[in-house]
Amino acid sequence: MFNSEIIFVAARVAVTAAVLIYASWSDFKTREVSNRVWVIYAPIALSLSLAEFLLYNPSKLPLFGVSAGFTIGLAFLLFYSGGFGGADSKALMCIAVALPFAPEILSTPIISAGLSPISQVIFPLTIFSNGVLFAAASAVYMVGRNFVWHRRNGKKMFTGTLAQESIGKKILVLVTGYKVNIEKVKAKWHIFPMEDVEDSEDSGFKRKLVVVPHDEGRDKIVERLSNAVEKEKIDSYVWATPGLPLLIFITLGFIVALVFGDIVWLLVRFVVA
Repeated sequence: MFNSEIIFVAARVAVTAAVLIYASWSDFKTREVSNRVWVIYAPIALSLSLAEFLLYNPSKLPLFGVSAGFTIGLAFLLFYSGGFGGADSKALMCIAVALPFAPEILSTPIISAGLSPISQVIFPLTIFSNGVLFAAASAVYMVGRNFVWHRRNGKKMFTGTLAQESIGKKILVLVTGYKVNIEKVKAKWHIFPMEDVEDSEDSGFKRKLVVVPHDEGRDKIVERLSNAVEKEKIDSYVWATPGLPLLIFITLGFIVALVFGDIVWLLVRFVVA
Protein backbone atom coordinates (compact mmCIF):
# COMPACT_ATOMS: atom_id res chain seq x y z
CA MET A 1 0.00 0.00 0.00
CA PHE A 2 1.23 3.46 -0.89
CA ASN A 3 2.51 5.40 2.12
CA SER A 4 1.44 9.02 1.80
CA GLU A 5 4.15 10.05 4.27
CA ILE A 6 6.63 9.63 1.42
CA ILE A 7 5.07 12.66 -0.29
CA PHE A 8 6.11 14.92 2.56
CA VAL A 9 9.62 13.45 2.71
CA ALA A 10 10.06 13.73 -1.06
CA ALA A 11 8.82 17.31 -0.98
CA ARG A 12 11.32 18.26 1.76
CA VAL A 13 14.20 16.64 -0.14
CA ALA A 14 13.16 18.19 -3.48
CA VAL A 15 12.76 21.70 -2.05
CA THR A 16 16.10 21.44 -0.24
CA ALA A 17 17.88 20.23 -3.39
CA ALA A 18 16.37 22.99 -5.53
CA VAL A 19 17.22 25.75 -3.05
CA LEU A 20 20.80 24.56 -2.42
CA ILE A 21 21.56 24.19 -6.13
CA TYR A 22 20.21 27.67 -6.87
CA ALA A 23 21.97 29.22 -3.87
CA SER A 24 25.27 27.58 -4.86
CA TRP A 25 24.95 28.89 -8.42
CA SER A 26 24.13 32.39 -7.16
CA ASP A 27 26.99 32.33 -4.66
CA PHE A 28 29.45 31.16 -7.32
CA LYS A 29 28.38 33.75 -9.87
CA THR A 30 27.91 36.81 -7.66
CA ARG A 31 29.27 35.75 -4.23
CA GLU A 32 25.85 36.72 -2.87
CA VAL A 33 22.64 34.88 -2.05
CA SER A 34 19.48 36.93 -1.60
CA ASN A 35 17.88 36.66 1.84
CA ARG A 36 14.59 36.05 0.02
CA VAL A 37 15.85 32.54 -0.75
CA TRP A 38 15.99 31.67 2.96
CA VAL A 39 12.83 33.64 3.82
CA ILE A 40 10.92 31.48 1.33
CA TYR A 41 12.71 28.20 2.04
CA ALA A 42 12.55 28.24 5.86
CA PRO A 43 8.74 28.48 6.35
CA ILE A 44 8.07 25.95 3.58
CA ALA A 45 10.54 23.51 5.12
CA LEU A 46 9.19 24.03 8.64
CA SER A 47 5.58 23.62 7.50
CA LEU A 48 6.31 20.38 5.66
CA SER A 49 8.26 18.94 8.60
CA LEU A 50 5.68 19.88 11.23
CA ALA A 51 2.79 18.64 9.07
CA GLU A 52 4.51 15.29 8.51
CA PHE A 53 5.45 14.74 12.15
CA LEU A 54 2.04 15.82 13.47
CA LEU A 55 0.21 13.56 11.01
CA TYR A 56 2.45 10.50 11.07
CA ASN A 57 5.05 10.62 13.85
CA PRO A 58 4.08 12.93 16.75
CA SER A 59 6.63 11.12 18.92
CA LYS A 60 9.43 12.52 16.75
CA LEU A 61 8.62 16.13 17.58
CA PRO A 62 10.93 16.28 20.64
CA LEU A 63 13.76 14.73 18.58
CA PHE A 64 13.01 17.21 15.82
CA GLY A 65 13.51 20.01 18.33
CA VAL A 66 16.81 18.52 19.53
CA SER A 67 18.17 18.01 16.00
CA ALA A 68 17.09 21.44 14.75
CA GLY A 69 18.22 23.17 17.94
CA PHE A 70 21.69 21.59 17.85
CA THR A 71 22.19 22.40 14.16
CA ILE A 72 20.99 25.99 14.49
CA GLY A 73 23.25 26.47 17.51
CA LEU A 74 26.19 25.07 15.50
CA ALA A 75 25.38 27.43 12.60
CA PHE A 76 25.38 30.44 14.95
CA LEU A 77 28.66 29.32 16.52
CA LEU A 78 30.33 28.89 13.12
CA PHE A 79 29.06 32.25 11.92
CA TYR A 80 30.16 34.27 14.93
CA SER A 81 33.53 32.51 15.06
CA GLY A 82 34.15 33.43 11.42
CA GLY A 83 34.06 29.85 10.16
CA PHE A 84 30.86 30.36 8.13
CA GLY A 85 29.53 33.19 6.02
CA GLY A 86 25.98 34.48 6.36
CA ALA A 87 24.56 32.41 3.50
CA ASP A 88 26.31 29.24 4.72
CA SER A 89 24.86 29.65 8.21
CA LYS A 90 21.35 30.36 6.92
CA ALA A 91 21.52 27.33 4.65
CA LEU A 92 22.47 25.07 7.56
CA MET A 93 19.69 26.53 9.72
CA CYS A 94 17.11 25.91 6.99
CA ILE A 95 18.37 22.37 6.44
CA ALA A 96 17.92 21.87 10.18
CA VAL A 97 14.15 22.32 9.92
CA ALA A 98 13.82 20.70 6.48
CA LEU A 99 15.74 17.46 7.07
CA PRO A 100 16.40 16.87 10.76
CA PHE A 101 16.69 13.10 10.16
CA ALA A 102 17.93 10.99 7.26
CA PRO A 103 15.03 10.40 4.80
CA GLU A 104 15.19 6.60 5.17
CA ILE A 105 11.58 6.12 4.11
CA LEU A 106 12.38 7.67 0.72
CA SER A 107 15.78 6.18 0.04
CA THR A 108 18.76 4.61 1.77
CA PRO A 109 22.43 5.11 0.87
CA ILE A 110 23.94 2.81 -1.75
CA ILE A 111 26.40 1.75 0.93
CA SER A 112 24.24 0.54 3.80
CA ALA A 113 26.92 1.34 6.38
CA GLY A 114 26.71 4.98 5.25
CA LEU A 115 23.55 5.41 7.32
CA SER A 116 25.37 6.44 10.48
CA PRO A 117 23.80 6.90 13.92
CA ILE A 118 24.41 10.63 13.51
CA SER A 119 22.47 10.65 10.21
CA GLN A 120 19.49 9.06 11.91
CA VAL A 121 19.44 11.63 14.71
CA ILE A 122 21.03 14.81 13.29
CA PHE A 123 21.13 14.49 9.51
CA PRO A 124 22.31 18.11 8.93
CA LEU A 125 25.51 17.24 10.80
CA THR A 126 26.23 14.55 8.22
CA ILE A 127 25.66 17.06 5.41
CA PHE A 128 27.96 19.51 7.19
CA SER A 129 30.75 16.97 7.81
CA ASN A 130 30.57 15.75 4.21
CA GLY A 131 30.81 19.35 2.98
CA VAL A 132 33.79 20.15 5.20
CA LEU A 133 35.53 16.97 4.02
CA PHE A 134 35.11 17.95 0.36
CA ALA A 135 36.26 21.48 1.08
CA ALA A 136 39.39 20.06 2.69
CA ALA A 137 39.93 17.80 -0.32
CA SER A 138 40.16 20.89 -2.53
CA ALA A 139 43.52 21.53 -0.84
CA VAL A 140 44.90 18.51 -2.72
CA TYR A 141 43.96 20.19 -6.00
CA MET A 142 45.65 23.42 -4.92
CA VAL A 143 48.89 21.66 -4.00
CA GLY A 144 48.86 19.76 -7.29
CA ARG A 145 48.25 22.92 -9.28
CA ASN A 146 51.09 24.71 -7.52
CA PHE A 147 53.46 21.80 -8.15
CA VAL A 148 52.57 21.77 -11.88
CA TRP A 149 53.06 25.57 -12.08
CA HIS A 150 56.48 25.26 -10.44
CA ARG A 151 57.59 22.46 -12.76
CA ARG A 152 56.26 24.17 -15.88
CA ASN A 153 57.70 27.62 -15.19
CA GLY A 154 60.82 26.62 -13.31
CA LYS A 155 60.32 29.51 -10.89
CA LYS A 156 60.44 29.60 -7.13
CA MET A 157 57.07 29.76 -5.43
CA PHE A 158 58.23 32.24 -2.81
CA THR A 159 60.62 34.91 -4.08
CA GLY A 160 62.11 38.04 -2.50
CA THR A 161 60.89 38.78 1.00
CA LEU A 162 58.16 36.12 0.62
CA ALA A 163 60.91 33.56 1.21
CA GLN A 164 61.28 34.98 4.73
CA GLU A 165 57.67 34.23 5.68
CA SER A 166 56.99 31.48 8.20
CA ILE A 167 56.60 27.85 7.16
CA GLY A 168 53.04 27.90 8.52
CA LYS A 169 52.00 30.79 6.28
CA LYS A 170 53.60 29.19 3.25
CA ILE A 171 51.75 25.91 3.84
CA LEU A 172 48.41 27.69 4.26
CA VAL A 173 48.96 29.61 1.03
CA LEU A 174 49.99 26.45 -0.82
CA VAL A 175 46.81 24.57 0.17
CA THR A 176 44.35 27.43 -0.33
CA GLY A 177 45.79 29.50 -3.18
CA TYR A 178 47.86 29.45 -6.34
CA LYS A 179 49.98 31.67 -8.56
CA VAL A 180 47.96 33.75 -11.02
CA ASN A 181 48.69 36.68 -13.32
CA ILE A 182 47.84 40.03 -11.75
CA GLU A 183 45.71 40.93 -14.79
CA LYS A 184 43.43 37.97 -14.06
CA VAL A 185 43.13 39.05 -10.43
CA LYS A 186 42.11 42.53 -11.62
CA ALA A 187 39.58 41.13 -14.09
CA LYS A 188 37.90 38.62 -11.76
CA TRP A 189 36.70 40.31 -8.59
CA HIS A 190 36.02 37.02 -6.79
CA ILE A 191 39.73 36.14 -6.87
CA PHE A 192 41.37 37.46 -3.72
CA PRO A 193 45.08 38.32 -3.48
CA MET A 194 46.96 36.37 -0.82
CA GLU A 195 49.90 38.72 -0.76
CA ASP A 196 50.52 42.44 -0.43
CA VAL A 197 53.42 44.86 -0.76
CA GLU A 198 54.78 47.66 1.40
CA ASP A 199 57.11 50.40 0.22
CA SER A 200 58.38 52.77 2.90
CA GLU A 201 61.50 54.82 3.45
CA ASP A 202 62.21 53.08 6.75
CA SER A 203 61.87 49.40 5.80
CA GLY A 204 62.10 49.69 2.03
CA PHE A 205 60.16 47.48 -0.36
CA LYS A 206 58.59 44.38 1.19
CA ARG A 207 56.40 41.62 -0.20
CA LYS A 208 54.31 39.73 2.36
CA LEU A 209 51.73 36.95 2.47
CA VAL A 210 48.11 37.58 3.44
CA VAL A 211 46.86 34.28 4.85
CA VAL A 212 43.23 35.33 5.46
CA PRO A 213 42.06 37.52 2.56
CA HIS A 214 39.05 39.79 3.11
CA ASP A 215 36.69 41.77 0.89
CA GLU A 216 37.72 44.93 2.70
CA GLY A 217 40.64 46.62 1.00
CA ARG A 218 40.87 44.08 -1.84
CA ASP A 219 40.94 46.71 -4.59
CA LYS A 220 43.67 48.67 -2.82
CA ILE A 221 45.81 45.55 -2.43
CA VAL A 222 45.32 44.68 -6.11
CA GLU A 223 46.26 48.23 -7.06
CA ARG A 224 49.46 48.07 -4.98
CA LEU A 225 50.41 44.74 -6.52
CA SER A 226 49.65 46.00 -10.03
CA ASN A 227 51.80 49.10 -9.50
CA ALA A 228 54.65 46.92 -8.19
CA VAL A 229 54.41 44.76 -11.32
CA GLU A 230 54.43 47.81 -13.60
CA LYS A 231 57.53 49.14 -11.83
CA GLU A 232 59.09 45.67 -12.22
CA LYS A 233 59.58 45.31 -8.48
CA ILE A 234 57.81 41.95 -8.59
CA ASP A 235 56.91 39.54 -11.40
CA SER A 236 53.41 39.43 -12.83
CA TYR A 237 52.40 36.24 -10.97
CA VAL A 238 51.03 36.72 -7.46
CA TRP A 239 49.48 34.44 -4.87
CA ALA A 240 45.67 34.47 -4.92
CA THR A 241 42.71 32.29 -4.00
CA PRO A 242 39.43 31.78 -5.86
CA GLY A 243 37.60 31.62 -2.55
CA LEU A 244 35.17 28.92 -3.62
CA PRO A 245 31.84 29.39 -1.77
CA LEU A 246 31.34 26.87 1.03
CA LEU A 247 27.73 26.55 -0.15
CA ILE A 248 28.96 24.53 -3.11
CA PHE A 249 30.58 22.03 -0.76
CA ILE A 250 27.48 21.95 1.47
CA THR A 251 25.34 21.17 -1.58
CA LEU A 252 27.76 18.45 -2.64
CA GLY A 253 27.72 17.12 0.93
CA PHE A 254 23.90 16.99 0.81
CA ILE A 255 23.81 15.05 -2.49
CA VAL A 256 26.49 12.61 -1.35
CA ALA A 257 24.70 12.14 2.00
CA LEU A 258 21.57 11.04 0.13
CA VAL A 259 23.41 8.72 -2.27
CA PHE A 260 26.30 7.33 -0.21
CA GLY A 261 25.60 8.48 3.36
CA ASP A 262 27.99 9.74 6.01
CA ILE A 263 31.44 9.73 4.36
CA VAL A 264 33.28 10.54 7.59
CA TRP A 265 31.54 7.63 9.31
CA LEU A 266 32.49 5.31 6.42
CA LEU A 267 36.12 6.42 6.63
CA VAL A 268 36.20 5.85 10.39
CA ARG A 269 34.70 2.36 9.98
CA PHE A 270 37.24 1.56 7.27
CA VAL A 271 40.17 2.67 9.44
CA VAL A 272 39.10 0.85 12.60
CA ALA A 273 37.86 -2.28 10.82
